[in-house]
Amino acid sequence: MPWLTSCATYNADLPQSAAMAAQPLTPTQINELASALPTWGLVEGKLQRQFRFADFSEAFGFMSRVALAAEALGHHPEWSNVWNRVTIALTTHDTGGLSDLDVALARRIDGIAGGSV
Repeated sequence: MPWLTSCATYNADLPQSAAMAAQPLTPTQINELASALPTWGLVEGKLQRQFRFADFSEAFGFMSRVALAAEALGHHPEWSNVWNRVTIALTTHDTGGLSDLDVALARRIDGIAGGSV
């Protein structure tokens, strides 16, 4: 899965204008996501994961950190928050499905979440 390496190391420090255009994932790459991102599931063609935290404040802090990472990538999640739960769905509307940006952001989110379930 060499393509995953480039997604994992996507340079989020580039200004949006310098960021690469999203590259759609192939059907083979999408099938490999289950092993590459085992905590994420495919729901209606989107990468999706739910997180639970001790309370609302912790959940909101997590969302703030994710927002900064998303802004750096120029790629923004669909998400919802109910008290201590945050549900995130990733897709790339410009490509009509999943792209390398979704994988890169999912990996960043996993890093931010640490051990949160």
